[in-house]
Amino acid sequence: MSSSPASDCKLIRPAIPYDGKQGFSYLEGISKESSGAQGIAMMLLTVPPGGRAKAHMHEGHETAIFVLSGEVECFYGFNLEHRIITKAGDMFYIPAGMPHLPVNRSKTESCSAVIARTDPNEQESVVLLPELERLAD
Repeated sequence: MSSSPASDCKLIRPAIPYDGKQGFSYLEGISKESSGAQGIAMMLLTVPPGGRAKAHMHEGHETAIFVLSGEVECFYGFNLEHRIITKAGDMFYIPAGMPHLPVNRSKTESCSAVIARTDPNEQESVVLLPELERLAD
């Protein structure tokens, strides 16, 4: 049984960081661009001490996060009215279209997480929400 290149398994050894629209730098991972993925993207995010994303949502795509180290406070909701603190070992789900804004409150420790999203193009569904920025302080 033969397979076409589009259906072959791919090994990705992340090495090249890229800047996301959200204001953080990500380490490239699985995406349509890197592997031909059709329904998922996965990348590594390290939020530096004091790091804060821009308020945003992922239109039409769900996000799953596994926190490897550190902790982040995440504001979420249509007016960022809710907040949760995610710590190493936690898994956090963000439904499609849910506005959110993560903040690393630590002055000394980074937070690293594996992020998976149902958008294989990773950055295409990012919608910045500058009108919500002031609501997460």
